[in-house]
Amino acid sequence: MFKKLLLTAFILLLGFHIKAQELKTDISVHDPVIIKQDSVYYIFCTGMGIGNWSGTDKVHWKREKQIFAKAPQWVLDFLPAFNNHIWAPDISYYKGTYYLFYSVSAFGKNTSAIGLATNTTLHPNAPNYKWVDHGQIIRSIPNQTNWNAIDPNLITDDKGTPYLAFGSFWDGLKLVKLNNDRMSVAEDLATIPTIASRKKEPSAENPPSVDGNPADAGGNAIEAPFIFKHDKYYYLFASIDYCCKGPKSTYKMIIGRAKSIKGPYLNKDGIAMNRSGGSILLEGDKDWYGVGHNGVGTFDGADYIVFHGYAAADKGIPKLRLAKLNWIDGWPEINKDDLTINKK
Repeated sequence: MFKKLLLTAFILLLGFHIKAQELKTDISVHDPVIIKQDSVYYIFCTGMGIGNWSGTDKVHWKREKQIFAKAPQWVLDFLPAFNNHIWAPDISYYKGTYYLFYSVSAFGKNTSAIGLATNTTLHPNAPNYKWVDHGQIIRSIPNQTNWNAIDPNLITDDKGTPYLAFGSFWDGLKLVKLNNDRMSVAEDLATIPTIASRKKEPSAENPPSVDGNPADAGGNAIEAPFIFKHDKYYYLFASIDYCCKGPKSTYKMIIGRAKSIKGPYLNKDGIAMNRSGGSILLEGDKDWYGVGHNGVGTFDGADYIVFHGYAAADKGIPKLRLAKLNWIDGWPEINKDDLTINKK
């Protein structure tokens, strides 16, 4: 009972601390994911040392200290010029531990790797708050691997076996089984399947790159996998076309589903996502040049999607967007009326 009282007092104090700080609704993020611990929501996103925000109502946010004050040494060993700008984190919880996968890369090349850090709490003021880095989990190497080791997302199957979805451009999105500790790969990386691609035939050459993208990445513009289980299906969210170009961004989100975590993931027309399938979930409009790189979370019995959009009202700066997901005839739909964040 005493421990429960201490925990309650700590949560109340934490909530007061967040409210006492400067809270913002109009925050700039890229590649966000969301999770909740106790009464506090946390967003992790691309940024120096991994960006981190906290809030209690999914509307007002406080910037927290970055996860890595300096680049991990293992990253500098293969990317000497790395400036600690870490991409596309993924957060999950398992048996008392939070798992934060993250991406490091040379831009436009598959000189990339996925790392992992763990913590027993997400509350920065907790006495046991400490991120422990476990180093490299997967690495891609130019001219050796025809895939890119970025944009990780952890998902477990019905038996609790962990898998990591990842990938960007090149051969498309991949899926690899992890060992039960979630800290290492459990299968041969040379034979892992492609679960989504813009190519209609797996053996086809990549289309040419466009809009000044690096030529060696090709034009297979798909990335940011996120797999979410709902009822009897696994749903694969992905982003296609081009991010990171401000007003010229063409990013959009697609969706497919499968009864097995390994796929095949089919769109609403029955076309496999590894053969250019994927139904449009949301695309840009006059207010948002492009939208994408989403995460999904379940809070208080409702499913929410979090992603970034390039705001037309703010020179194409990427902003946080968050809304409930509705499920209509077995498919997710974004409740646009609930997109109250950064509508301007």
